[in-house]
Amino acid sequence: QLYREARECLTLLSQRLGSQKFFFGDSPASLDALVFSRLAPLLKAKLPNGKLQQHLKSLQNLCNYCTSILSLYFPGDRGESHPPSHPAGSGEAEEDPHKRRKQLLSVLVGLVAMLGYAFLSGIVSIQRGSVGPAGRQPITLEEEEEEE
Repeated sequence: QLYREARECLTLLSQRLGSQKFFFGDSPASLDALVFSRLAPLLKAKLPNGKLQQHLKSLQNLCNYCTSILSLYFPGDRGESHPPSHPAGSGEAEEDPHKRRKQLLSVLVGLVAMLGYAFLSGIVSIQRGSVGPAGRQPITLEEEEEEE
């Protein structure tokens, strides 16, 4: 039943997308980011049971949608997964000497994007004030050490 509902969801997404480039016209919206984040791994990952993946591949407009976003936002990647060219015992350093730096940079960019969204949407806000709860002054780190 879960596969049936997932197939139905993919079919409905395909119908909603139609022949548009993105769900709300010619520019991506947050819905496009959400949908792409679910479809791309399903489309590109090697899965033990490929029923849902095969259904997604049969929906050409969703495949084109993922490919379009991959080429637009990840131009060097092209969305292709390449099997490792080195034997299992060889080090990762030979593959890409800057792999760790790129991973860290990706995580930082994602974190900044999420925090920016949280601040801009009002989910998180920063309030400055000199008086703490119940009218007391907030304890600073130095004062806290003195109290111990």
